[in-house]
Amino acid sequence: MTSVLQGIGVSKGIAIGPAYVYYRELPEVLEYAISKYAADDEVKRFEDARVEAQRQLNNIKNTLSNDTPHDITLFIDTHLLMLDDPVLYEDTVSHIHARLCNAEWALQVQVERIVKIFDDMDDPYLKTRKDDIIHVTERIQRCLMNEPEVNHSEDKLDTGKFGSHLKDRIIVADDLTPADTLLMQHQKIAGFITEYGGPLSHTAILARNLGIPAIVGVHNAKHLIQANDQIVLDGNTGKIHIAPAKKDVTHFKSLIRDENKRRKLLFDLKNKPAKTEDGLKINLHGNIDRPADVRVLRQFDHTGVGLYRTEMLFIEHNGMPGEDEQFETYRRALRSLKGHPLTIRTTDLGADKELADTTQHGPLVHNPALGLRAIRRCLKDPSIFLPQVKAILRTAGYGPACMMIPMISCISELEQTLELIEQAKSELKSRRIRFDQNIKIGAMIEVPSAALVADTLAKKLDFLSIGTNDLIQYTLAFDRIDDEVSYLYNPLHPAVLKLIQMTLNAGETQGIRVSMCGEMASDTLYTRLLLGMGLQCFSVQANSLLDIKHIINNSEIAKLRPLTEEIMKLTDPTEINLAVDELNRCFS
Repeated sequence: MTSVLQGIGVSKGIAIGPAYVYYRELPEVLEYAISKYAADDEVKRFEDARVEAQRQLNNIKNTLSNDTPHDITLFIDTHLLMLDDPVLYEDTVSHIHARLCNAEWALQVQVERIVKIFDDMDDPYLKTRKDDIIHVTERIQRCLMNEPEVNHSEDKLDTGKFGSHLKDRIIVADDLTPADTLLMQHQKIAGFITEYGGPLSHTAILARNLGIPAIVGVHNAKHLIQANDQIVLDGNTGKIHIAPAKKDVTHFKSLIRDENKRRKLLFDLKNKPAKTEDGLKINLHGNIDRPADVRVLRQFDHTGVGLYRTEMLFIEHNGMPGEDEQFETYRRALRSLKGHPLTIRTTDLGADKELADTTQHGPLVHNPALGLRAIRRCLKDPSIFLPQVKAILRTAGYGPACMMIPMISCISELEQTLELIEQAKSELKSRRIRFDQNIKIGAMIEVPSAALVADTLAKKLDFLSIGTNDLIQYTLAFDRIDDEVSYLYNPLHPAVLKLIQMTLNAGETQGIRVSMCGEMASDTLYTRLLLGMGLQCFSVQANSLLDIKHIINNSEIAKLRPLTEEIMKLTDPTEINLAVDELNRCFS
């Protein structure tokens, strides 16, 4: 009899095959006392285990094929960097000496402290980084205990060889490390299901980059799915069909064939303009975190970048990179774009995004999402902001780059920001360094107050960009990474749509462009509604570029606008959802 489980689809696609239940037996860590004379020997054990963990990760990295995307090797590099992180290493050594305990226990104590800090974070990207800390710690613990890397229900996964025993199977696990995912991808798994995790975890990001259908957050999956159960994994809906009927398998196989044909046709759109049927040209750009992401972007389309999140440079640097280092990094991204525009967002650090070398001991603020972050942090500490502003100004002197300010909430914040930008220009001029005196400056509209005064902000700016992730969170008063209230997330809530419309109207009145760079822009469900509302600039995830372009090229603004105007009159979210579905059907 067929049964259906629901999870979170984090990587689209459908997989059909037998289940492979993967058990990870975590090492049990016990505390025991050591003498003060043995402390140095215990530290040596810990150092040796770290070196062995590094060797294992480098072996995995070296097995990757030459055509593996650079982004994927960065996941292994992240774990290698964590092994050298002083917060992990030095504090563990201090615990050994202070508590006179074994290395395993000292490491466990330190990691629990770090994980607690990550659990208290509100930022979804950084909160899921605790998974990486746990994975790295587990590897060191196994080295300390001389245990094998992993175990599972049928046999050991040999990390030195890539056999075929996982080929075409669907992995069911409590969680997977990025290293596990890479190894299994080499063994050509069909897909995977995990009991934990979220859409922003490294494993989820890897699955999307590797094109592996994946569903996470399926609690008790290892108990509900038995080894060799025939299952259908639908990453599009987050549904898992256990023991599906023959007719259902035939149906899903047909969907797979249709999707393969559709993707091949979509690639015919690569490098062609995004233009509606009635001739309106739409600016369609991509989002990146690093210069290396431009290569991924160019696999789908040769276009510009509407959002360069610069936080990753600070996080990977584990400190405040200097002006010259930032300039070289940004200029490298600009060169990679080969004449296409680059929109650089100033860093969104602060509160829950403290770097390891600036983290203060003690509790974090109670609600970091509302704390000292982004431009608030930069205005409080211009020593962070000014070097970055100067680096961006210098970058713009070599090509079409512009600057975008996050989390502006009022006109006074914007005025302070513009004053600092003028100060940076003066300093560069006095140093006789090449920069763009007339750089385009814009702001993110991601706080409801900013949307409400968008007309005032627009008078002092060259462009606006709507960040829907935070705008929806702040408007509907829910934590977007809290499972208990995730049901409240609704981009089609009338309050959200009104704030978006107000921002678009402000841009039109002042004659400046308005783009959207949040997840809503990457979701094909909302593309036609946004076009009808007047949005003409989209900045989306790389793998969404061709899907969004296809919808744009098969839409007619003249027909969309009156239908959208009727939708905007509705006040019931359920009715709005139904109306948007009908809007999409009209053009399908």
